Parts: sequence; structure tokens; C-alpha cells
Amino acid sequence: MKLGKTAWNLAWWAVAIALAVAGYTIFFVAPRELTMGSIQRIFYFHASTGISAYLCFFLSFLASIGYLASRQPRWDWMAVSTAEVGLAFDTVVLITGPIWAKPVWGTWWVWDARLTLAFIVELLYIAYLLLRRLSTEIDRRALISAVFGIFAFLDVPLAYFSVRWWRTEHPGPVIAGGPNNGLDPRMWHVFAFTWLALLALMILMIRDRYRLEAMRQKVNDWKAEEELGLDVAEGKEVTQ
Repeated sequence: MKLGKTAWNLAWWAVAIALAVAGYTIFFVAPRELTMGSIQRIFYFHASTGISAYLCFFLSFLASIGYLASRQPRWDWMAVSTAEVGLAFDTVVLITGPIWAKPVWGTWWVWDARLTLAFIVELLYIAYLLLRRLSTEIDRRALISAVFGIFAFLDVPLAYFSVRWWRTEHPGPVIAGGPNNGLDPRMWHVFAFTWLALLALMILMIRDRYRLEAMRQKVNDWKAEEELGLDVAEGKEVTQ
């Protein structure tokens, strides 16, 4: 059963309230980290947006495979929708990361494995969106985008696991990390709530972006039918 417009509007309001509550818990419920102090509170948005971004890229990867297997336009719509939303979330990661790094490391950026690979992920998905603008032929654009989307995703697991595979300036994982890593229970609860709120935001953004892509397809179909009708009409006038 499809949700009505009112239900989706309520969903957006619920997500806005959840994000506001998440902000409150970050600053007033989560305990202050002993080593980094209050600047560590940026972790809750930084890490949760990163997970959301990589989840979007994974969904785009699956949708690209789906398009190659079926050639159904809806898979291409999902691929570009999740890639675009993932890029928005990933941009937040690359903005909040240096803000966190400056007071802790004394520099905005270092070219270690995690940061370099994460930056390459950003560039690859920018290239993915730019690539889609180079072709006006819909099927060809979808095919090329699907192949490139699969290629672009190969860097995502490299970026994610880089802190486990190599020594980097970026700290090791505190979620599903080693035996000496982890979060205070209150930190974990705040992080989980923040990520769930952002996950809901991600779902709503993908849904709206997918609808936009579907409407674009309908507009293109109407234009094609109109042009075909004009061509047929002109052909009849010539023959008469």
C-alpha cells in the first residue's frame, strides 16, 4: 500500500524532530571524551554520515548490477539516486573530518591511506554524476553509468577497511574494532540514535530523488511521443 502525500510529509517532520533530538543528546547526554574533550562530539555526525554514505554507494552498486542484468530503467533511477544522496552524505564526512582533525592533529588534512582513499571515493562519484551528462541517449547513458558505478564502488571497501589493514593517522575503528576499542554505553546509545535518524533521512532523500528521476523519464517519453506525432503529421501533409 502506497503512503499518501500527508504521510510522507509527516515522515519528514518526524525525521527533523529526530535529528533535533539527536543534536540535543550529542551535546547534553553523551559524556565528554577525556582525551579530545568536546570536539569529539563531532564524531556522532561524522561517523554516522560516513556509514550512511557508504551504504548509499553499496545500494548504487547493487542497482548498477541490476541494470546490467535486466536493462530495466528503474534500476538506473535507483543507481543515480543512491549515488547522489551518498555523495551528499560523503561531502559532510569530508567537511566534518578536517574540522575534527585541526584541533586534535594540529592540521586540517594528511594524505594517509584512509583520508586519501575517502577523497578518491568522493572524486569517483562526482565523476559518475558528470559522466551521466555526457550522453543524451538514455539507454547508452544508463549502460555506461552502470559500468562506471560498479568500478567506482571498488574504492569504497578499500577506504572503509584501510584503518584495519594499514597504520594511518586516522584512528582505528571504535565500532566493531579490536578488543581494546569501543564506546561508553551512553556514547553508543547516542551514536545509534543519531545514525538511525540519519538513516531515516537517507531513505526519504533517496525516495524523493528516485521520484524525480522517474518523472524525468515520463517527461522524456512525452516529448518523444509529441515529436513522433509531429513527424507523423508532417509526413501526412507531405504525402497529401
